[in-house]
Amino acid sequence: MRIVSLVPFVIFAVLATSAVGQEPSNEWRYFGGDEAFTRYAPFDQIDRHNVDKLELVWRRPAVDPELQRAFPDLQPNAYLKSTPVIIDGVLYAPNAFGLVEAFDPATGETIWRQPPFVVTEEELAGSSTRGVAYWSDGDDQRLLLVRGEYLYALEPATGRRIPGFGLSDQGRAHLHWDRPLAEHFSWSGGPIVVGDVVVIAGTTAGAGDGGLVREAAPEDVRGFDVRTGELLWTFHVVPRPGEFGADTWGDGSGDYFGDFGSWCCLTADETLGLVYVPLSAPTGLVYGGHRPGDNLFSDSLVAIDAATGDRVWHFQMVHHDLWDYDTVGPPTLGEITVDGRRIKAVMQPSKTAFLYVFDRESGEPVWPIEERKVPQSIAPGERTSSTQPFPTKPPPFDLQGITVDDLIDFTPELRAAALEAVESLVLGPIFTPPWPQSGDADGKQATLTVPGGWGAGNWHTGAFDPETGV
Repeated sequence: MRIVSLVPFVIFAVLATSAVGQEPSNEWRYFGGDEAFTRYAPFDQIDRHNVDKLELVWRRPAVDPELQRAFPDLQPNAYLKSTPVIIDGVLYAPNAFGLVEAFDPATGETIWRQPPFVVTEEELAGSSTRGVAYWSDGDDQRLLLVRGEYLYALEPATGRRIPGFGLSDQGRAHLHWDRPLAEHFSWSGGPIVVGDVVVIAGTTAGAGDGGLVREAAPEDVRGFDVRTGELLWTFHVVPRPGEFGADTWGDGSGDYFGDFGSWCCLTADETLGLVYVPLSAPTGLVYGGHRPGDNLFSDSLVAIDAATGDRVWHFQMVHHDLWDYDTVGPPTLGEITVDGRRIKAVMQPSKTAFLYVFDRESGEPVWPIEERKVPQSIAPGERTSSTQPFPTKPPPFDLQGITVDDLIDFTPELRAAALEAVESLVLGPIFTPPWPQSGDADGKQATLTVPGGWGAGNWHTGAFDPETGV
């Protein structure tokens, strides 16, 4: 067996259950392994007894050498996100410019490179994305990818754009956001295909989760026809007036708030026809006085009917987010057994260090999730949620909140230094609001938030073994 790696590191979090699941595949047809995002392969040729004998067979550059020679001033982004897929014995992956390459997994030799739409430096400039999606109806086959503001459909055998797809019969569909405040469409993730629908999330290059302004375009989820590239539906991440959840945006804030698209990864159940979309945090999130309410669908997992774009169910992990606890990483699908009951589950890790587990069809929590009272902000105008959802099982997979008992104490000197370092900071349980927390008289300058904004679970989240249920 040969291992192909295009990413610098992989971190796995584990959920243990007592079940077995679907039949494992010898291919890697989606950048999460499969559309359930299990990140699992059934190979057993490499184990703890021979892994130390692995040798490098080939290495290939992330930068297309021909393009680099033709445009020596063109600098690719150094952050290579790409994960290859393997289909019918061929590896496909976006290179550092975001153009797909097909290559032989045995030798690393290039079979074809996606030609740029036009050969200009402006067109070539781009960064890698996380992967491509594959679709076939038995006769027709195509690779789907997002590059810049376009959704491309390519022939797997040649890399050529497929006629009849997208604008002016040119093999690509326009993803530009035609709305106020949306500068341009971009996405570092990859599309997912459910039935005959390509589901796309993305970002607007607006204020961003940590921005200092309150106005931004919402980063809606959209479905496109896999054969024509036609836009079929749009799911509004900020509910429009009259839509479910619109009343969770007080003071008319739903009219101008945005962001919180799905930054990373989508998951799907083909049998149910559902796509599971983890959504991130609202604009300028550290202060929410001008957006009273729970603010759906920020920080939520939303199950969407891929054929229609309708919400089937949702769960909001964090109400009225002030901590950047957005739901970034992909949910994982797997079959588990709880108290003798077989459950088709969707498991969503979070920045909060909780793993939220649901029945993937109904959205019912597998184990109770309790609304518990949390500390409240005294920041002028702020109206924090009085409660937050706490899963009762499984236990958190990382530290939540912080007290002086958590500080370093290897030596008396280090202990004293640690106490001095937090003297001006507010410590407390998870969901302790950002400063001000208890008044200026305490001399506090900020809140030490644990987990922090990067979170306990980010893009690097879970894996699931369908053979053992681990």
